[in-house]
Amino acid sequence: MSKQAGSEEGGRSRREEILAIAAQLFARKGYRGTSMRDIGEASGVLGGSLYHHIKSKDALFVELHNGALDEAEARIAAAVADVADPWERLEVACVALLEVQLAPDSLTTPMMNDFREVPNDVRMQLVARRDRFEGLFRAIVADLPLPAGIDRSIYRNLLLSQLNAAADWFRPGRLTPREIAVQVARLFRHEG
Repeated sequence: MSKQAGSEEGGRSRREEILAIAAQLFARKGYRGTSMRDIGEASGVLGGSLYHHIKSKDALFVELHNGALDEAEARIAAAVADVADPWERLEVACVALLEVQLAPDSLTTPMMNDFREVPNDVRMQLVARRDRFEGLFRAIVADLPLPAGIDRSIYRNLLLSQLNAAADWFRPGRLTPREIAVQVARLFRHEG
């Protein structure tokens, strides 16, 4: 391996380490409560050196938010890929989403729930990515045999609101994320 290739690899791993630390800080302290100084101190990178790895706090938050959604979206898409029955697809998607969100080290929920804290231009980027993520559920809900009077947009938004709110009240022990997701999917089953 050349010295340059080793240096690039070291730079990438250092950046990944900084991203992981920043994600944990954002998850714990929120967007507003996390400063670039906090990230630098926690990762052992001082002053302007941090900007060698990170463009800005806003760009960092967007990158981490989008990365969390990319990972969640990939897991959900893989989970439903071979499921033909529309109700089963809904249940499998709900399970995959809650397993991502309720994992002890999950960054998806903290990164998605801090929209009010960010500047408006950053919020617009986050909302655009979230809307693309919701496209998965939009397609799943479109295939459901729902009664004619049920608005699919309202149905999808209520479903996702319930799933996203689970992190607020979930406590390990009684039900698993899978069991909760199955219950939510059953409550939303309205056949035409």
